[in-house]
Amino acid sequence: MALNNDGSNKDNFKFIEAESMDLESEKQVEDGLSREIKPRTMMLLTLGSAIGTGFIIGSGTALKRGGPISIFLGYLFTGSILSVVIFSLAEIASFLPMDKGFSGYLNKYVDPAMGFAAGWNYFFKYAIVLSANLTAFGLVIQYWREDTNVAVWVTVLYVSVFACNFVAVRHFALVEYWLTVAKLLVVIIIFITCLVITCGGGPNGKTIGFQYWKDPGFVPYLVKGGTGKFLGWWACVVQSIFGFMGSEMIGIIFGEAQNPKKTIPKASLNVLLRIFFLYVVGVFILGLSVSPTDPKLVKAGGTNASASPFVIAISSSGINVFASFINACLLIFIGSSANTDIYICSRQLYGLAKDGAAPKLFLKLNRYKVPYWGCIIGSLLGFLAYMNVSESAATVFGYITSTVSVFGIINWFYILVAYVNYNRAIKAQKVPRGEIPFRMIGQPYLAYVSLFFVAVVTIFNGYNSFIPKFQYKTFITTYIGILVNVVMFFGYKIYHRTSIRNPLDIDLERN
Repeated sequence: MALNNDGSNKDNFKFIEAESMDLESEKQVEDGLSREIKPRTMMLLTLGSAIGTGFIIGSGTALKRGGPISIFLGYLFTGSILSVVIFSLAEIASFLPMDKGFSGYLNKYVDPAMGFAAGWNYFFKYAIVLSANLTAFGLVIQYWREDTNVAVWVTVLYVSVFACNFVAVRHFALVEYWLTVAKLLVVIIIFITCLVITCGGGPNGKTIGFQYWKDPGFVPYLVKGGTGKFLGWWACVVQSIFGFMGSEMIGIIFGEAQNPKKTIPKASLNVLLRIFFLYVVGVFILGLSVSPTDPKLVKAGGTNASASPFVIAISSSGINVFASFINACLLIFIGSSANTDIYICSRQLYGLAKDGAAPKLFLKLNRYKVPYWGCIIGSLLGFLAYMNVSESAATVFGYITSTVSVFGIINWFYILVAYVNYNRAIKAQKVPRGEIPFRMIGQPYLAYVSLFFVAVVTIFNGYNSFIPKFQYKTFITTYIGILVNVVMFFGYKIYHRTSIRNPLDIDLERN
């Protein structure tokens, strides 16, 4: 490594001020994160990273508002957009792997101001979701033990996932590997059971078939007629975003993958399997097995198994013990989600620090090459979960967590913007097609189309705050994420006087 006359390595690590760090910390930064996530582990993590309560429970809200046809078309629409997002990210990451997260790609290909906003947007999203998952864990256990305070179970999970994130990443990945196996088995069992019931194999012997697709098929939402049916479909699109959120976390895992140029393309192909089998086929089966007019769906969107539309479908057929089984399985889903929340927060802060957008404290690694300060700070918002001890605080907390969806869809927007500018750079510098390890058919045109639809969804995500009348609380919680990102982007840009990267000036050989 070439050193300057003063013995420092400023040319290679401009973000490090050697005089402010001891030699051990400097070496840790230089070494970077470990690349210990094996290919087979990454393949499975891509399948299970987003399977959680957003799908098992949240899909009930979409079914109730839009009906079986709308939920199928809504998830298909959003899944198609997400596929382009993931494949776009995979192409960028496999072409020039880096462990700086999404902010690193935007900083390199677009504008440091956008990298700053994107990095902190992604951090806030998962920091907030952590507290929601901790709370959900306690509430699910209350399904059996109403006599125990939620805070007890919140603490149990909090301590467990916090400790898990301080071990070597290979151990973290192993835990997530087996949790993902369990999640996939549960989902398959649910799907098979619902299909058997639909075909008349349940205890009540009732054959459903496509009955609910015929009547009611499309369900109007908020208003009557064709407009109401369109709003029902749009409600399914918006709800599906919450279910799909987490799929893009694979972009963080890419930073610690072995042989990324080969592993990343293979892992991203699993996204199609997850999206179209676990989600699209899943909601198709759901639409066959439970009616959107079922009065039990009034609880859709709750936090335990009684609110799951899959449980409603199965228990309605006469299998009454299934709710307890699904409730126990939800603990696995929620525990896995909380575990990855801290992981993503710590790696995101590490990436921000490498780009100079966060204190260099977050660059410090422990002996397992884990950014431990990122784990500590990233888990602090988990204390918001204790607000749910009181009912009034839980109401306030509900408004906070409702902002998560818009933070999630803005992540997709940032990824696509990074891809568009990356494509401009390789085109301007005439990079041969053979030097690009992976490219999705139809690119870059699919990225442009997806970027348009993501922008539309982001803008009209809070449609229900205007219909039938304006609701200021819903409006604020829905759109505050956009305001936060606008302030971060322009604040950083004005203060640092950054400019959009010139495609010809981007270094396509080094991070």
